[in-house]
Amino acid sequence: MGPRFLVYASCALSIWGDRMWHFAMSVFLIELYGHNLLLTAVFGLVVAGSVLVFGALIGDWIDRKPRNKVAHASLFIQNSSVTACCVVLMLVFSYKAEIEQMWHGWFTVFCYAVVIILADLANLASTALTITIQKDWIVVITGDNRGQLAGMNAAIRRMDQVINIFAPLSVGQVMTWASNVIGCGFILGWNLISLLVEFIFLSRVYQLVPPLAVKSQQNAPTEQKSSPEMQRKSVTKLPLCFRKMHRMLCTCRDGWKAYYRQSVFLAGLGLAFLYTTVLGFDCITTGYAYTQGISGSLLSILMALSAFSGLMGTVLFTKLRKHYGLAVTGVVSSLLHVSCLMLCVFSVFAPGSPFDLGIFSLLTSKNSSLNHETLQKNQLHIYPFQRNINQPILPDRSSIHWTNNTVLLDSVHGSDHPESYISIILLFSGVILARIGLWSFDLTVTQLLQENIPESERGIVNGVQSSMNYLMDLVHFIMVILAPQPQQFGLLVIISLLFVITGHVMYFIYAKKYKIKETPKCSSVSILTPNTLLYHEK
Repeated sequence: MGPRFLVYASCALSIWGDRMWHFAMSVFLIELYGHNLLLTAVFGLVVAGSVLVFGALIGDWIDRKPRNKVAHASLFIQNSSVTACCVVLMLVFSYKAEIEQMWHGWFTVFCYAVVIILADLANLASTALTITIQKDWIVVITGDNRGQLAGMNAAIRRMDQVINIFAPLSVGQVMTWASNVIGCGFILGWNLISLLVEFIFLSRVYQLVPPLAVKSQQNAPTEQKSSPEMQRKSVTKLPLCFRKMHRMLCTCRDGWKAYYRQSVFLAGLGLAFLYTTVLGFDCITTGYAYTQGISGSLLSILMALSAFSGLMGTVLFTKLRKHYGLAVTGVVSSLLHVSCLMLCVFSVFAPGSPFDLGIFSLLTSKNSSLNHETLQKNQLHIYPFQRNINQPILPDRSSIHWTNNTVLLDSVHGSDHPESYISIILLFSGVILARIGLWSFDLTVTQLLQENIPESERGIVNGVQSSMNYLMDLVHFIMVILAPQPQQFGLLVIISLLFVITGHVMYFIYAKKYKIKETPKCSSVSILTPNTLLYHEK
């Protein structure tokens, strides 16, 4: 029951609850809005936009407040928001017909808004809790022992990979064999129990590790110190609401400036660029796989292989870091990631690929009917099923079921297959193998951020990093909106690879600029400060 075990247990409970909730929320929104994607799209936009806007403010709050109060407040807000959202969803599912008759249907819209706001608040609190525990607490717990820090990072990532498979499966079985109302009740009960257990565990960790009670004071930027009196006079003239808004904008500005000032800025920005990709097991890639005749059971197997590949990436990270240091680990992981993704590019031009840029002329030409016939004739030798010529990657949700992170389409029959599976085999081989280098690189940049960001700026810089990740994730959804057809997916693959290469080039520039040199012997030595000496003696 040491501090590391308690942190692992708390993270496992938190990750399990998050994975269940994210999966269930997507299903609930689809069921609420009559098997339509609109409510789900609005929710995704609100979540990404809120983290993008409030990421720096969350980080600043983490830096200013004591560690135990930040962790407890984030934990309470997250679980209470999910609990309240589950109660609202249970009422809506139980009395949906009556609610739709109230206020001429506007009460239903109000309930949708409440659900989305509560779920978004839970996501913001989850972001704050993740930054607090995984970016700050474990750095303090391990002290200057980089080997232990790398081990804790890898262990938490392994838990995340395994839980990502089993947590959605557990709540999905409850929702399938019982009902959505019972599914909401299951999540509600889990969150109440998890809230109590995590609160006890984190409080115990705070008691066992005295350095957690010591926090460096946040240093004000030099620009703010230049003329404080002039700024104070100009701000005090404004009304109270405008003063608060001005303070929030200044905090966001200072947060982005602090992020840019970091020596690891290019490494963090490179990691954010990896979020702009369709080469992952999300709804986009799985939807494309279904248009190519891949069954749901086969996709489940591929997702399990992907999780195993991610676990291998964590093992590779610990081995490479131990023998060669973080810099070399990042370079090797980058090269491995890009090399495996080249298989995805080869799949675009392999037999069985529906890739055809002629569809762009179909969409932009005035004479659409003539071009449509021409396109069908030109594609017969590549993809003979005219039913899928203009089928979007994500079809109408009335024919879709959700299981785990996989989309199941009723309209796709087992007899409809492309003439060759070479393209789809190359695509998923590249995606699965690339996750070894991807997770190894992710852990490398994560530890670089942990080691090089000053303690007084750890929260705000990681908050801005979360904002950057969500921003680049939004770009990848915009790409799919602009090119939604299966014939255009090959172009998305190529663009995704360009973003990935750009991200890794940024890391190479960072590694060359600062010439990070580590020796395996120094990486495992713990230099104890007076604050950590008592804890390590215990």
